[in-house]
Amino acid sequence: MNTLRILLLTMIVICVFFSCKTDKKSEMETKAIDLTNLDTSVCPTVDFYEFATGGWQKNNPLPDDESIFGSFNLLAKETSEKVNNLIVELAEKQPEKHSVEWKISTFYNLGMDTAKIEEAGIEPIKNYFKKIEKINSLEDVVKTIAKFHKMGISSTFTLYGSADREDSDMQIAYLHQGGIGLPNRDYYTSEDGRSVEIREKYQEYMQKMFMLLGEEQTQAEKTAAKIMELETKFAKNSMTNLELRDIHATTNRMSLNEVDKLSPNTNFKLYFQSIGLPVTGTINVGQTIFFSELSKIFEETDIDTWKKYFKWNLINYSASYLNKDFDNTRFEFYGTFLTGTPQQQERWRRIVNRTNSSLGEAVGQIFVQKHFPPEAKDRMTELVENLRHAFEQRIKNLEWMSAETKQSAIEKLQAINVKIGYPDKWRDYSYLNIEDDHYISNVFRSNKFDFEYMINKIGKPVDKDEWLMTPQTVNAYYMATLNEICFPAGILQPPFFYFDADDAVNYGAIGMVIGHEMTHGFDIRGKNFDKNGNLKNWWTKEDEKRFKEESQILIDRYNNIIVLDTVHADGELTLSENIADYGGIKIAYDALMIALNGEEPEPIDGFTAEQRFFLAYANLWAQNIRDEEILKRTKEGVHSLGKWRVNGQLIGLEEFHKAFSVQQGDPMCLPIENRTNVW
Repeated sequence: MNTLRILLLTMIVICVFFSCKTDKKSEMETKAIDLTNLDTSVCPTVDFYEFATGGWQKNNPLPDDESIFGSFNLLAKETSEKVNNLIVELAEKQPEKHSVEWKISTFYNLGMDTAKIEEAGIEPIKNYFKKIEKINSLEDVVKTIAKFHKMGISSTFTLYGSADREDSDMQIAYLHQGGIGLPNRDYYTSEDGRSVEIREKYQEYMQKMFMLLGEEQTQAEKTAAKIMELETKFAKNSMTNLELRDIHATTNRMSLNEVDKLSPNTNFKLYFQSIGLPVTGTINVGQTIFFSELSKIFEETDIDTWKKYFKWNLINYSASYLNKDFDNTRFEFYGTFLTGTPQQQERWRRIVNRTNSSLGEAVGQIFVQKHFPPEAKDRMTELVENLRHAFEQRIKNLEWMSAETKQSAIEKLQAINVKIGYPDKWRDYSYLNIEDDHYISNVFRSNKFDFEYMINKIGKPVDKDEWLMTPQTVNAYYMATLNEICFPAGILQPPFFYFDADDAVNYGAIGMVIGHEMTHGFDIRGKNFDKNGNLKNWWTKEDEKRFKEESQILIDRYNNIIVLDTVHADGELTLSENIADYGGIKIAYDALMIALNGEEPEPIDGFTAEQRFFLAYANLWAQNIRDEEILKRTKEGVHSLGKWRVNGQLIGLEEFHKAFSVQQGDPMCLPIENRTNVW
């Protein structure tokens, strides 16, 4: 399930800005652009990011429980506070047992009951360890993988359900590479100093965990070495992040018999039978080399190693839901070491996040009743349509796109489905079993509920009314196989979006996000999907050639950015999101011009509408970040760091240069020959 979220999340952009309300008619007038966010000691033509966000960075230092803290993180925290208050209110009302309100409050309360969790220790998961000890055949290994997947525990590979790329009206099963405990396969294969250190610390972390389970240090070291050896095999046979972008390479539709021929020792027929999906229909095998080599791994790996590996899967997943010894040990590695974060977030935030994950739409239904005004949805609908119109005009005026492709692009643009706020129909949680026993037991029950919900959709028509995010999520997405964009209520609230702010601010912030998401349907990945979400390339070869030429300009630009010491940004890894940022800004700016209809509003606080547009955009990415997190995101992330989503884009935009009188020779001005016209 984590891999599914990651996959979905590779098609997703998140943008937020910190601000106050604009209401010129009120006595206490506040502004959507907070002047204290600025650092006016910095010239905007020299470093616009510092000019626009330097005050925010100074006034919002990194908390000890964050590896990165920006305006988005601030909104996410404030939203969590609102959800927390709603859940606490539910518990105080003492809802009827087994009602959805009772399930929410019981799940949350057990997570907050640290005394009970400490007293229980590993008792709630002891039975799973006993079952692992009884494994004595490869059939048992396959059944354990299936059992773990139903429990939400990542192991060996990943299964998820999604729309068929070649028949987007139908839901099919997808098999995806997996099996590793580090965030990225490159950490197992790279020989740079940081990667070597991460591997060493990871094994030390495993040793500590097995010692907490009762192993002597020498034995724990041997156990960790065996697990590391197995995970390294998984990693070496996995695709890189860049290779995963090739939609054709990861589209391999097969029957179950063909999957069994590809990976005979893995016994996928037994696996699918064990998860409750014996009749699978079409299966998409994302990485054929991985699953072919997986068969060899099954043949070569002894049962004792599998037992060690499964124990590791179980305790590594469970640690966050157990007593503080396990919980803190896990955080020391994944939090403090990998991201540089000194301490964990407050417990209530972590439990709110998990409650949202387990009963998302049930919580969301309550959230929108209190925190999402109808006016916000109305204004968002207007913004989306203005952005759609502006994007159409840009497509018509593109020099690199052929007339034939332009027609297909406009048809696809008009077909984009837009979801705003919350779903029209809510998910039914009546069959979710929640008990008043142990926190981790309810986590496993909710995971099983979600897994069964997912596989029950496989082989059936896609429900295009279903949402891939909960309403309270501070996030947004574009989904290629559905050709849809979604903006949940969580992101459509102050300080992110104001339905009563001046147009310049809303177009610079949420307008840019809308444009960004739209462009994902028309980039190097989006060109592979038609207006119905089916895998069909609607570009000509010449279009693709010229698009790549324009894209290379951005790759080269970002490859030259130094993010820390001698470490450079990865222009190729972040290309898709950098293109979407560029397109989002251009489209949103055009839409603002349409909304202004030739009128020039009075400046606010001395800033013109055009200037406020770019200030709002910059405030999307105001942030403080730790060095460890910079390195981690540069190696793994598809989005550029906040500073470079601003300065890396605006240096090449004529609209920005005009707004702030940037001249040739200024640091915020690229020579014309180094600019792209990709959108």
